[in-house]
Amino acid sequence: MAQYDFQASIGYWITVTSFGYQRVLEAELAEFGITFRQFQVLGWLKLAGTLSQVELAERMAIEPPTLVRILDRMESAGWILRGGDPSDRRRKLISVQPEAEPAWSQVVRVLKRVRNRATRDMSPDEVDLLQNLLQRVQVNLGMDVPVAV
Repeated sequence: MAQYDFQASIGYWITVTSFGYQRVLEAELAEFGITFRQFQVLGWLKLAGTLSQVELAERMAIEPPTLVRILDRMESAGWILRGGDPSDRRRKLISVQPEAEPAWSQVVRVLKRVRNRATRDMSPDEVDLLQNLLQRVQVNLGMDVPVAV
């Protein structure tokens, strides 16, 4: 079997770090009754504004039927609204509702706490460098780097 140097693999470190970061977020969000997937829905909508169900599922890297169940619960809680697209009746548009603000405030506190934990012992310049390098990796891989609206 071919040998592979995982220690030298950028993909290995990005993947392992991403999963670890996600696990920490999941655990801290659970204290407030917020799932990681609910956080992702709110986060993508806060970042990009209204999105279609298809766009949201793509950004979350999940199948649309899985997203529908998450959205059902969030809509029941009043956190999101699913509405029709005036230009395409088959397309559902998702938007954040004001009722989600208390949950989003908790999410923001958790995100800041986890970010501070993850970047402990890093200088502001090192944090900027890390962000810039990760964005460059995304660009090199042909990914769209999300930009806040």
